[in-house]
Formats: sequence, C-alpha cells, structure tokens
Amino acid sequence: MNPAERTILTHGIWATKAVASQTPLPEDAIPGAGYVAGIPRLNVPALKETDAGLGVAYNLGVRKDGATALPSAMAMASSWNPALVQAGGAMIAAEARAKGFNVLLAGGSNLMRDPRNGRTFEYFSEDPLLTGYMAGAAITGIQSQHIISTIKHLALNGQETARHFGNVVITDAAARESDLLAFEIGIERGNPASVMCAYNQTNGYYACDNDYLLNTVLKRAWGFKGFVMSDWGAVHGLQSAINGLDQQSGEQLDPKVFFGSELAAAAASDPLYAARLKDMNHRILRAIYATGLDTHPPVIAPIDFKANGDVAQAVAEQGIVLLRNQNNALPLMASAKSVVVIGGYADSGVLSGGGSSQVQGEGGPAITIPGGGEGRASSWRSENYQRSIPLRALQMRAPQTAFTYRDGKYISDALAAAKKADVAIVFATQWMTESADVPDLSLPRGQDALIAAVAAANPHTVVVLENGGPVLMPWLDKTAAVVEAWYPGARGAEAITRVLYGDVNPSGRLPATFPASESQLPRAVIPGSDKNIPAFDRKEAVNQPLDIDYNIEGADIGYKWFVRTHAKPLFPFGFGLNYTSFSRSGLKVDGKELTASFTVTNSGARAGADVAQVYLTDAAGQATQRLVGFQRIELVPGESKAISVKLDPRLLANWNGKGWTVKGGIYRFALGASAVDLGTPVNASVAGATLKP
Repeated sequence: MNPAERTILTHGIWATKAVASQTPLPEDAIPGAGYVAGIPRLNVPALKETDAGLGVAYNLGVRKDGATALPSAMAMASSWNPALVQAGGAMIAAEARAKGFNVLLAGGSNLMRDPRNGRTFEYFSEDPLLTGYMAGAAITGIQSQHIISTIKHLALNGQETARHFGNVVITDAAARESDLLAFEIGIERGNPASVMCAYNQTNGYYACDNDYLLNTVLKRAWGFKGFVMSDWGAVHGLQSAINGLDQQSGEQLDPKVFFGSELAAAAASDPLYAARLKDMNHRILRAIYATGLDTHPPVIAPIDFKANGDVAQAVAEQGIVLLRNQNNALPLMASAKSVVVIGGYADSGVLSGGGSSQVQGEGGPAITIPGGGEGRASSWRSENYQRSIPLRALQMRAPQTAFTYRDGKYISDALAAAKKADVAIVFATQWMTESADVPDLSLPRGQDALIAAVAAANPHTVVVLENGGPVLMPWLDKTAAVVEAWYPGARGAEAITRVLYGDVNPSGRLPATFPASESQLPRAVIPGSDKNIPAFDRKEAVNQPLDIDYNIEGADIGYKWFVRTHAKPLFPFGFGLNYTSFSRSGLKVDGKELTASFTVTNSGARAGADVAQVYLTDAAGQATQRLVGFQRIELVPGESKAISVKLDPRLLANWNGKGWTVKGGIYRFALGASAVDLGTPVNASVAGATLKP
C-alpha cells in the first residue's frame, strides 16, 4: 500500500437509501448497512455490509425481491441444535451473496441479563455455553459461503435504554465467567473474521475505546486474529485505534471521521500510530483472504425462496416450545368441528422483531403498524408481520373444520365466538425492537385480560405466543395449552400449525428463564428508564451519566440467579414439553477426561426429540449450578441411545485474575430436563489445575 491507501480500509460509510438520497453512494456500493471502499490497484475488494443476524435486512439495492426471515435468535437457541443453526447461517449468507453483499453483521452473543431488553430476540440465551455454541454455529454457516461474519456486541450490551453511554460496572471475574465466556466460546467455535464492539461503557470506558476488552482480552488473551469494527456511531476519538479498534463503521454517525486523514497524519508523525495502522490493515486484509472474499466475490443471482423457506420452517419447528398441555389438549384433532382463532393478526401474518435486524420477505410485510417518530425512529418502531398466515395454514391443514376469526380488539366479541367453538386458539404478541426496552413483561394492548376472559369462557383454550423474550402469564392456570412460538420467521404459520396438529412433535427447550414477576429480577426496573433519553441522538445522550450495576448478579445470570435467590420461576431454563415421554439414566462423569455419559430412552408412543442437559451442582464443596453439557437426541418409541458429551473445564473453574483455576476435589453433576428438573447427582473426582485464558 502507498501512504494514500493505508486508511482506505480503516473507515466506512453508512450506506442506507436515505444517505444515498443526500450524498451519492460510490458507484460499486449497494445500499445497505455499510460500505468500505476497496483498493482496485491491489485487487482488494470493497466490503459491502448488511445486517443479517436473522436474515438479510437490506433489500434496497440491485435486487428488491425480499429475503427469507429466520426465526428469532431465541427461537434458534430453543432448538438446542447447533447443526440446524449452522444451516440457517449458511442460508442467510447465500442470500446475501445473491444480493451482492460480502459482510454480515451477525452473531449476536450478549447474554440475557434482563428480559426487558429490546434486543432480547436478537440474542440467543442467558447461558454462556448455549450462547457460545449457537453463535459459533451461526458464524460457521455464514463464513462457509465466503462471507465475513461478525460476532457482536462486545461486550455487556444488556439493555437499549442509555445504550450510547450507560456504564456497566462489573468485576473482572464476573464478566469473564459470564458474558465474556459466551463470546470466547463463540469465537473459538465460529472463528469470526470480525468482532463488532458495542455502544455502552464497561467500567468507565466505551466498548469501542476499551483497551482491556479489545487488546488485553480479545486480541492477547484469546488470540483473536481478525479485525474489530465499531457499531454505527460508537467511535469517540482517534485514540480508539490505540485501544484496539481497527475500523470505524458508519462514520457519518460519529462526530467526525477519525480513521481517515486524522489517522494518516498521526501515523506519519507517531511510530505508535504507524505500527497500529499497519496492524489494522493486516487484520482487515487477513479477514478478506481467510474468508475468500477476493477469490469468491458475490454474484447477483436468483434466490430459491422455497428451499430457503424450508430451512426457516425447520428452525421454527424445532424452536417452538410447548409450555403447557393439560389433559393432552394438544395435538388438536383434525375432526374438531369448530375452532375460533383470536387476535395476534393471525389472519394476516406472524410477528417479527424491529430495528436493524428487521427482515422484509417477498412482497414486503403483510401488515405494518406505524410506531411514530421520525427518520430511523419511525421505521424501527414500525411493527411488521411476515407473510405467513396462521389462519390460512390452519384451514389448509384441517379443511373439514369450521374456522372463524376474531381480531380480539373487543373482548365481548371474542367471548361470544369462544363460547360457541369447540376450541379457541388465541394468538398473543409482544413486539420488541432495537433502540427501546419494554417497561414490563406483560402482554401489551390488553391481551392478558383477553386471554383470561377467553380461557374462562372456553376450557379448551390454546395460547400461541409470538414474543421476543420471557413474558408473564397471569392467565396460565386457566388455559388448556400454551405454545411458545417466538418470532417464527418466514414459515412461522406453517410451523405452528404442524406443532398444533402433531405433525411435528415439539422439541424446543427454553434458552431463558421465565420469571413469575419482575420483582424476581436483579433490577426491579431498567436502569435509566426514569430518564428522558433519546434513542438515537448521541450528542444529547453522552452528558447523562448512568451506572448499570451488574455486580448485583455478577456471573449468576438467569437460572443461576434463581438458584441463588431461591426464587421459583414461572418456567425454568431448559424447560419444554412434548407429545411423548423420555427417561434419562446412568449418568457417569469421568473427572479426568471431563466427559459425561448417560442413556436417553423414548418411553412414550410417539417419535420425538429430547434435550438432555448436564449441570454442575457442586464444585469441590462450593454449591453452584452451571450448564456444562447438552445433547439433542432424536428417538423413536422404545428406542434408547447412549450419549457422551465433553465438558468444558472453564465451566468447572473460576477466574483468578490471570487465568482459570479448577479447584481439586469432588464435583457433583446432575442430568435433567431443565435447570430445576434434575436427577440424582453423581460424584466425580477432579484434579486441581490452572488453565490459561
């Protein structure tokens, strides 16, 4: 590179249609999330970026035919099936290539510390092992298509309120044993070419200007060889380069372009910046060559929406969680004479989450409910439904049944229909979006009251939830069945219908604890929710200091917090019912090889899948609870399978400030169906050890 070329790859623009209307985009750019110019003289390709954790989110360029929406990350993790998530990642990447993109902003790996976080649906779980496995699988799938994938948002990005400046306060040990461990596992398994740093501060330093996170942990301790890109509008100064940031993204959203001429001038006069600039280019070029962007450029091509929809449907089917099924209310019988479908816009489509991950399917959204505001605030707060229609899918599955629909806006109207029907199916929605947290875990628009009234009127009431994360269910005991469908994606209606009628035996397990009330959470309210904080205007926000105390729970997130506080959740982590039954037996743990072996048997009358979960319950006299291994197993009736899973030694250890310490002694493990449904613990002798980070 000549001197003029050395800062070309270190900064890029926000390349949306709105920006293009004001400032023409470069000739080879595609409207999307971002664009970083290439170096034609050296055959270095430009980076053309799209948000794509759940599907290609930008369809504004060469091809405007839409994209295939995968179910939410919560739904993916509910499958506990990394291979399926990997297939989903490969599908998204193939669509991105067909639209001309070569970088996907994917791999959301922040742990769910608070279910009210508006981006809960974009993240996988509350557990570092499950999240790391799922993120790694998604990234592996994406990069198999010669596409750069990120893993994001490093780190501790647990809420949208005050996201531009909130300061997370947490000890090193607690961070290493929770959120950072999720990223560490995800990076090991997926080998992403890029890491995206977050907006928030951690212990007083912005994530994209954080020497500890980006240099000490990511690049030195974990040996990450790729490059760190900023989130859009997350750069606060030139010194971010010294502190580990390699690329300034969406530069128009920052106060100025720090990594262009300003970086070049610093490199020309300061050997420290000169060395850093060389390393920045090396890391970005390495990512380009390691993923084959130069030798396998994107090619505009038709998309097989049928085949890709099959992938999305498979993920939805395995991600649906059966939470309640009284007196075998499900599966439904095709012989039912009358069914009323109520609410949730079930006559039009299925809900999707908002913000930068919003995917528009073929033909655009089925319906859009405007959310108000201007600019990004308006588009991101618009509630969108995918063109997969539950009412139509149900009618096609059971044509002999008389289906009616009520929108649920008036309870009296819904009650009248429910009283006449053999079965009532209530579709309930909870919309979440980037840039805003939800104030509580109720179902909005009076849906809790609607469900309670319908369930009181018809004892055969089935509730189908389309939601971003955990919700409260004050009506639970009145219902016959509850199906957790999450945001189910491009073929959500078909997947829901197949589960309701038993064509698919539900096998999903919760990746997050559902609390019985908000009072059970570490923080009664979202920190900063009492302030008037703009979602997008960083200039107004940065002068409002706010500490977010994560030392309250530390590393005890989700089910670990419930164990610590002896609180009983509404539904525990790992929970899920199905239409058959399983037994788990013979747990043995080899403390030397760190393997757990056991047998799972389908003791029921239907084929199905179980998710066996192995938990550490005591570490050399220290009571604890940690998921240390899991396996999804498909079994026909009467079939048994012997399973062996490898245990990650870091999950038996504690962070000592420089590495991991495994205390020698007797460790206890239990095999179960959820974090609270555990078998008899077994002992294993584990030798003491110190592990490098």
